[in-house]
Amino acid sequence: MQLATLAGTLLVGLGAIALVFLLGMRAKSPLVLRPLIRLQRAIINPNQMRSAGTPGAYASVIRHRGRVSGRPYETPVGVVVADDGFVVALVYGPHANWLQNVLSSGSATIVHEGHTYQVDQPEIIPMRTVAAQFTTGDQRGFRWLAVDQALRVRRAQPEVAGERLTVVAPGRGADGLPGDATRAGEIRHIA
Repeated sequence: MQLATLAGTLLVGLGAIALVFLLGMRAKSPLVLRPLIRLQRAIINPNQMRSAGTPGAYASVIRHRGRVSGRPYETPVGVVVADDGFVVALVYGPHANWLQNVLSSGSATIVHEGHTYQVDQPEIIPMRTVAAQFTTGDQRGFRWLAVDQALRVRRAQPEVAGERLTVVAPGRGADGLPGDATRAGEIRHIA
């Protein structure tokens, strides 16, 4: 009898936590986003960076510079290929640090499917204009979490003739160094 009561109480508690999480994500509440972003930075991103950007990986990598510090950062993001660039769903809303860095600098680098692309012209657009480019499962998740914005970036025009594209070995940056280091110094992973 006590075991059933304990199990029922645990189930109700988990349901309440799930409901608070869902409502907090839909409202983009800092009370939910801050701890989630801390968890993302500390545990999820480092694990995801092991394969991000490689062929077949769930996440790609966006490389950007800190708008204040100037430090290089890498962040795993889910991208879809668009006609002239890439689209990234803004699950955490428009205030994510990586997004503010990209908007501030006006450019970034995306490592997707083992290739490196220079991108520019970042703009926040309504999700409804690009939702069809995402998988049905992603679209369902975006509706549940009320994701209503996306970042669109365009492939930068090559400065010289030829494609501006670098093949990246798994776990290596475009410069051939491990994915968490560059010649200039350490790359930090942020959400």
